[in-house]
Formats: sequence, C-alpha cells, structure tokens
Amino acid sequence: MSGVEMIEVAADEEGLRTDKWFKRHYPGLMHGALEKLLRTGQVRVNGKRVKSSHRVEAGAVVRVPPLQDKKLPFVRSDSPPKGAVTSENAKLVTENVIYKDDWVIAINKPAGLAVQGGTGTSLHVDGLLDALKFGYNERPKLVHRLDKDTSGVLLLARSALAARKLAEAFKSSSARKVYWALVVGVPRPDQGKIDAPLLKEGGVGAERMIIDDGGKRSVTYYKVVEPFAKRAAWVALLPVTGRTHQLRAHAVAMGHPIVGDGKYGGKQAFLEGRISKKLHLHARSIEIPHPSKGVLSVTAPLTSHMQDAWKLFGLDLNDDGDPFEDLQMD
Repeated sequence: MSGVEMIEVAADEEGLRTDKWFKRHYPGLMHGALEKLLRTGQVRVNGKRVKSSHRVEAGAVVRVPPLQDKKLPFVRSDSPPKGAVTSENAKLVTENVIYKDDWVIAINKPAGLAVQGGTGTSLHVDGLLDALKFGYNERPKLVHRLDKDTSGVLLLARSALAARKLAEAFKSSSARKVYWALVVGVPRPDQGKIDAPLLKEGGVGAERMIIDDGGKRSVTYYKVVEPFAKRAAWVALLPVTGRTHQLRAHAVAMGHPIVGDGKYGGKQAFLEGRISKKLHLHARSIEIPHPSKGVLSVTAPLTSHMQDAWKLFGLDLNDDGDPFEDLQMD
C-alpha cells in the first residue's frame, strides 16, 4: 500500500510500550485513533497484531499505515511546526556541537536539558533538532538517550541509514561509553564490576530503578581515578548494559551515591560546602563504529558545575587517558 512505512525500533527504544513508541514518533496522533489502527490490524509489529501495551524490542519492525487521513491528525516528530525553534533555544544545541561530519553530529548535552519531551517538559533536544540541520533537508535523528540531569556526549544521525547503523552498534554493544562521576566517599576496592539486575518501580513521573532478582541483568565496570581524602572520589564508569538510571542505581548499590543524586542517594548524596547540588554525572566519551567506515571517537568537556568541583578538589580537568584501557571483561 502506498504511503505505508516500515520503521525499525532503535536500540534506545527497547522496552517501550507500543503507544509510547507512537507518542515518540507521532506525537500528534491521538490515542483513540491509534487504538483503532491497532484493533483493525493496520499497525503491526513484526507482521503481528499487537495491543497498545505491547513492549517493542530493539530491531523489531513497526508497520505504520498512511496517516494523511483528516480523521488522523498528526505531527511527525521529525517535522515540527515551522518556526518552533527560537534563536535563543537553538544556541543550547548549536553552541555545544563538538563533532560533525556528513553522517553524525555529536553535542555536549548540557545538564538539565531533556533529550525528549514528556509531562511538563517543553524544552528538549528532540524539539531543537531543526537547528542542527546545517544545510541538510533532513533533521538529525536521536539514536540514544541521556538522563535530563546527565551531561555529555549525545550522538545524532544525519540520515536514516546512519541512524540504522548506529542503532545496530548500540544494540550489539559495539559502543564503548565512559562516564565520569563524583561520588560520595571512596569505593573499595578501587575497581571492579557491579552485576546487579534492575527493575523499574513507581508510577508515571515517579519511576525509579531498584535492585531486584526479577529485573533485567545490568552490568557496570567502575574504577576510582582519584580519591579526595575520604570525602569523595572521581570515578570512571563503563556500562555494559544500558538500563534506565543504571549508573545512578549501581552507584547506590556500591554504597557511594553520585553527588547531587537525591533521587537515588537521598540526603547522603549532597556534600556540604561549595559543591553544587546538581547531579555530578557526565558522559565523557564514546567510541563506536562509524556509519561509513572506521571508528568514531568523541570526548566531551565537563559541564560547568562539574568543572567547579574538579577545580575545588584539585583534579585534572584535561585527563584524556582511558581508565579502562587494560580492562578484561568477563
């Protein structure tokens, strides 16, 4: 049928409900209209009828029928209303571009800027992508996510082909992501692996991850780069899996919450003195197969509040060494 789209579920969309997946891609499609499309089999996942509560898997193919019918008004997420991005808001992303070629754009996402919209979130990267076209007709596409309060490297694909290749790399764990964090106290031993399953609990807007045997396997490697007496430590984190809030939950499981993470660490996560109350978690670098050839490696400078903490503790802001260079994963 003319106009039918077959869309592959991206790696970072693993586990989304079908209705949430449609909300992300077609935010203007009303829920009732989607239910009708599902009920009549016009929407299918891997060729099968599903309900709105069905959770999609990375790599699954969603059949989307033509949505030009006047009874099915929608605004595709890669076609926002003209003029929706103000010059002031555009600066939030354009001034933070740290890499760009014909395939990929990387930004150093500021802490506090959400990647995608949600209840009460009107400003987000997804809504600012028109500012990152740089002469291309197509908007860049999100291929992974960072928490709103986490800063650092965020990759965007400049074409559908690039998006598919990057999504495949994330799905196959070919992407190597290293995070920097300031944690309360000093972990002992000073390096190791956290292998603790995570399960999501709480209702909409109050979700949090807990350690639970019934959850999904979640693995993080950590290494103390430099301690500051017994008060805090600069820790490098390398997630093998990519669960929601994985690093934040695993830091608490280790007994050393990330500084500023009141959601998971409570009062213990805040240090007295001149240390910011913001979350001290930064996606420092990413290494991933380039969509065309070779390897893409991008490093993001620390956000301002983390720079302040590093300077206060006398830590090296320009350390570009790989703390996991000799890591043997088991």
